[in-house]
Amino acid sequence: MSSIHFTEEHNSFRSSFKDFLQKEVVPHIEKWEKTGTIDRFIWKKFGDMGFFGLNYPEAYGGMNLDLFYTVIFLEELQKIKSSGFAAAMWAHAYLAMTHLNAEGDERIKQDYLAPSIAGDKIGALCITEPFGGSDVAGMRTTAIKQGDTYIINGSKTFITNGVYADYYVIAAKTNTESGNKGISIFLVDADLKGISATKLDKLGWRASDTAEIAFDNVEIPAENLMGEEGKGFPYIMQHFALERLIMAINAHARGEYAIEYTIGYMSEREAFGKKIDKFQALRHTIVEHATEVEHCKVFNYAAIARLNQKEYVVKEATMAKLKSTKVADDTIYSCLQMLGGYGYMEEYPLARLSRDSRLGPIGGGTSEIMKEILSKMIIDKQNYQPAVK
Repeated sequence: MSSIHFTEEHNSFRSSFKDFLQKEVVPHIEKWEKTGTIDRFIWKKFGDMGFFGLNYPEAYGGMNLDLFYTVIFLEELQKIKSSGFAAAMWAHAYLAMTHLNAEGDERIKQDYLAPSIAGDKIGALCITEPFGGSDVAGMRTTAIKQGDTYIINGSKTFITNGVYADYYVIAAKTNTESGNKGISIFLVDADLKGISATKLDKLGWRASDTAEIAFDNVEIPAENLMGEEGKGFPYIMQHFALERLIMAINAHARGEYAIEYTIGYMSEREAFGKKIDKFQALRHTIVEHATEVEHCKVFNYAAIARLNQKEYVVKEATMAKLKSTKVADDTIYSCLQMLGGYGYMEEYPLARLSRDSRLGPIGGGTSEIMKEILSKMIIDKQNYQPAVK
């Protein structure tokens, strides 16, 4: 690990977080993977240890630490054989809570951000729709103002923590005639009348709760508008940089984990009278993947360092997600092959890891969308700008 970015304090945090995961999380992983439900107590334990407040203000129970603590949080979560559990944790801490912190007023921060940091409330970010996919501007969910309330109608899908959540951060059209300029962001309590959540059955991320959520004439107070009306699209775009870097860091971390595990296996497995880590073809395949993963890691760290300095890194974050998720998939595919028949067995981590990793090029914007965004920036010279609150 790079001493350029990680201090002794960072390294101590990594060690303590590893220990916490091994003691408090790993013993429950197989149960959560089988049931598809993560027991509520673990959010509280994360909150009690301060893990949800790493880079949030101290005024709300956070620690106001730099983003490389978040990098450690993400990397170690990828190494406990459940990307689904990892997703539940980081979707709460860095999707829903990011909007609370950035666009929420003081009431929302006190009533929702602080309990979220403490692990007392679970949040979910609701943007994607059944007919919209990555087309955020084409969303159909509406929030129509009536007096001192908004009435929400529509549906969202592929929502991580959609059933677990105590509250939703929702994007909805407040002006259906204004395209992306008509989108606003709202805080919605999950137990309100008119809300129904249906759990989805997924290829991977089995421990996480992913849901489709319907909103049927859901009434919320007007004060639950976050930020300015009509500014939802730039708010979402601004936070996508962090989400894409999270997906990129997750990818290089699981690629690294796959390589480490496979090297250990190769050092013990014998064929034709010698350990298979002595066969040149296998050795060269491993080091090619290790080189790719390391390249991604260095690039991702550089982008995080710039984001930590409040730079607008939408291009770099998009590149990072595009490249890192592909490298992770390719690496894990090869590592599974190195294990032969054992790679295909559920008791070995590569089978689950290969399913979990496949979401990387899909979630948070597909690779095809990443390429189109980069095409607009690189070829068309489009200049994206951060939202001004």
